[in-house]
Amino acid sequence: MFNRIFLDSIYLKKYGFKKGIRYLTEQTNKQIATFAAMEFSSKLIEKAVNEIAQLPGIGKRSALRLVLHLLKQPKEQTGFLAQALINMREDIKYCENCHNISDSSVCEICANKNRNHQLVCVVEDIRDVMAIENTGQYRGVYHVLGGKISPIDGVGPSQLKIATLVEKVKSGSVSEVIFALSSTMEGDTTNFYIYKQITDADIVISTIARGIAVGDELEYADEVTLGRSILQRVPFEKSFKTN
Repeated sequence: MFNRIFLDSIYLKKYGFKKGIRYLTEQTNKQIATFAAMEFSSKLIEKAVNEIAQLPGIGKRSALRLVLHLLKQPKEQTGFLAQALINMREDIKYCENCHNISDSSVCEICANKNRNHQLVCVVEDIRDVMAIENTGQYRGVYHVLGGKISPIDGVGPSQLKIATLVEKVKSGSVSEVIFALSSTMEGDTTNFYIYKQITDADIVISTIARGIAVGDELEYADEVTLGRSILQRVPFEKSFKTN
């Protein structure tokens, strides 16, 4: 890494900034093209690399490294990995109550009688469920939408699990709905759409607090977050009290 930075600095000094950048870009493109056109010694290796490279955040170079690593492992270990992936795809289920990923028709959270089933937290996917569960502060249940309304991406309300949430609220089994979607245009649009669908119900509709994260420097906060923190300020004594 140090040698690469050292050589790059020499190129920039030799050719000047603009010409140096152009030269380095050309060299990088040649390396990429060389790897893309690289012929594998085995079609089986090539196929495995191409399949793994389709995973998010994995390029062909990283995929090749993973494939070669698997080749060095015992056949049984590779077989365990392959079987685990097959079982996941074939046996995974979605909770019939909250649409969370589960091993059975009803997830462990919905099956837990100690949870407050009248308190429903609306989230985008299982990653949000895991994040909130890791806080250990929430004892209600969830409703997983499976995404957010995004016209640009062709995702409308009918593609999400909104209808079942509305039915749940209208059935009278819910006392409060908590919106816990990302603070983005798509998240706010989804929140507002659901709000309009359930606003006539005799329930509490709330959203998670938004503001400056603990440990963050104020100068690095964006204007929207900082503005919301000012508008949604709380009395100082509440800032250090815990339930």
